[in-house]
Amino acid sequence: MTIDRRNALRLTSLAAAGAGITGGLAGAARAAGSGPEGSRTEASGANGSGVRGSGANGSRARGSGPEGSRPAARQLVLTGKRTAADIPDVLVPGTSYFVHYELRDANGNPVGTESAQCTPVTVGPDGAFVLASLVLLLADGIITASTAFQRPLPALTEVLVAPRRWSHLFAVTGGTAAYDAATGSVTIEHLSREDDVLTVDLD
Repeated sequence: MTIDRRNALRLTSLAAAGAGITGGLAGAARAAGSGPEGSRTEASGANGSGVRGSGANGSRARGSGPEGSRPAARQLVLTGKRTAADIPDVLVPGTSYFVHYELRDANGNPVGTESAQCTPVTVGPDGAFVLASLVLLLADGIITASTAFQRPLPALTEVLVAPRRWSHLFAVTGGTAAYDAATGSVTIEHLSREDDVLTVDLD
């Protein structure tokens, strides 16, 4: 068959067009294949981050676990009867005194002792500012505490008839045995010259 120049050019153009279409389709296919794959890679990367994130959340949960497992706050209420003291009639700055009580629980059973060393810092007509350290010697360990407080003068608290009631607060500084590394507070209410009530709140 004889192919003239016009037909040859037409066939050449059709072949070039076909090659272009085929190449375009192949490129589109490659782009389509790599697009979702890339998206999947990024998605899996995001999911990987999400897993790590959930891992971190898991770590926080584990971290909060011990917090939830901390022992509940503990309170002791004890009554004291004073058995020894050397409180002077007139408080003098820098001159210390001590008090000592026998302690009982709510059922009246002996549970230990309360001892405090107190040092007036300033003394005035309305009372004295005192630094004090406290030791509770109990059957299952020792609790230590300290404070600074304003107390009434002995002329008001050490009388036998109608002594003034007063109270003060100690910060727990530590302990031993069952009270090792204890924190919290001790509130002491002086009901009379020789009787007090201790409320020990442990964190």
